Amino acid sequence: MLRKIIQIDEEKCNGCGLCIPNCHEGALQIIDNKARLISDLFCDGLGACIGHCPEGAIEIIEREAEAYDETKVMQTIVTKGRNTILAHLEHLRDHQEYDLLKEAVAYIKDNNIDMSVEAQAPAAAFATIAETIRSAKQESTCGCSGSKAVDFRIDMDKVEASVQETVAPTTPAASELRQWPVQLHLLNPQASYFKNAEVLLAADCVAFAKGDFHNSLLKGKTLAIACPKLDSNKESYIEKLESMITMANIQSLSVAMMEVPCCGGLLQMAQIAAQKSGRNIPIKRLIINIKGEVISENWI
Repeated sequence: MLRKIIQIDEEKCNGCGLCIPNCHEGALQIIDNKARLISDLFCDGLGACIGHCPEGAIEIIEREAEAYDETKVMQTIVTKGRNTILAHLEHLRDHQEYDLLKEAVAYIKDNNIDMSVEAQAPAAAFATIAETIRSAKQESTCGCSGSKAVDFRIDMDKVEASVQETVAPTTPAASELRQWPVQLHLLNPQASYFKNAEVLLAADCVAFAKGDFHNSLLKGKTLAIACPKLDSNKESYIEKLESMITMANIQSLSVAMMEVPCCGGLLQMAQIAAQKSGRNIPIKRLIINIKGEVISENWI
């Protein structure tokens, strides 16, 4: 069938992988250092990946392609957890793909996918799921394109009820910030709050991605933030980190980074500083994905 689908210019693609986490349908993979469309069945042709390609290597074209298969996509997505399921539902809703949204919710119901709140999961995430469902139901009856063929009353209500039963009212969380300033350029590495401290070195974006940043990462630590891609004079960062290790005698350094490739420079700076200091200081690496989940945590 003739339909819209993405096309990748291999000459422009540098294999950075920024498009991968933004294709929740799983249509893209990095193979031989290039982004590849692995199946026409998984590409919905809506272009969520395009805005995340720094090289402009992805575009939407119209060509003969296998029809997009929402059920096959859901089979892949449910293995990735609730945040990915939520992102996919929002993606379909935002593009007014109401028939596909109905099919996705039907798959959740028919396969008994657990959408209830787990003890360790933030209630805010499930409140967002409920809001997505409510919005989809409202939009499906407001005269939008395709609304006559869509009926969410049975499936959506059951999923929404399941979510609402487990979303408890929340109170504002207390700040765990122990000092000011926090930007590494502005910090004095010999300030009193660094003396014998546990230090969190976080990429700028981490606190915005991770909803429980203060409680799960910052609590009990002194904070420094930096952007390894956009900040200038990174040599001064290394010098300051070295001074924290040698002069302030910090006890550990936790480095929290986003999953995107450009964040790797933050860990490199910490390792260089530790090497120059001559101290074998414990360094923890934490990788956060764009949905705020810790996908990797280890001492190095």
